[in-house]
Amino acid sequence: MTQHIIPGTPPVTVALRQSSRARRISLRVSRLDGKVTLTVPRGVSTREALGFAEEKQDWLRRQLSQQPEQVLVAPGAVLPVAGRDRLVVAGQGRSVVLGQDELAVPGRADLAGRKVQGFLKELARHRLSEAVDHYAAHLRLPYSRMTLRDTRSRWGSCSSAGALMFSWRLVMAAPDVLDYVAAHEVAHLKEMNHSQAFWSVVTQLYGPYEVPRRWLRTDGQVLHRYRFDGV
Repeated sequence: MTQHIIPGTPPVTVALRQSSRARRISLRVSRLDGKVTLTVPRGVSTREALGFAEEKQDWLRRQLSQQPEQVLVAPGAVLPVAGRDRLVVAGQGRSVVLGQDELAVPGRADLAGRKVQGFLKELARHRLSEAVDHYAAHLRLPYSRMTLRDTRSRWGSCSSAGALMFSWRLVMAAPDVLDYVAAHEVAHLKEMNHSQAFWSVVTQLYGPYEVPRRWLRTDGQVLHRYRFDGV
């Protein structure tokens, strides 16, 4: 991909991507991070592609204006942990400390985001492992491994080999949301589909799941507005 700027107020950064499978020029604005991707078939010139994007610039700016504001995690920022907003403050010692309303981060302020990210990943691993072990034991079915990623298109997955994957950002959501996703993926150990039998297993493990499932669909993208790397 190459980056291009469409001038104007404000200027719009566009990532140009060539695809052998594309049949026409297309524009996409990610609901997760506001990234604009301009996809073009092979053989289409950069000039023609950018001309298409410039014709759509009013639409692009409208879409971008509706995106949730990005939050850079640093001292003074507020982010959710387990569904509760916490203020990032300077801490003492060597470890990040989770309080009722604060997240105390020791050390240099410019490294706070990365430290918070590391803390959230470890917390996610602990809480997801507990939930997964609980649900898998209930089904009496083993899983082969569990990994965490910063996925954008899905909150979790289960492979045919029993490997579970989750987005570590789930730890920022309310505990019932994290538990639902854990139950959902563990249910795939028994039913590798989304049939009625599968949803019956989810209900057996978790109970009524409509509320957390709906939250993920309508509000889950807000968990991706938090940036930790300072770039």
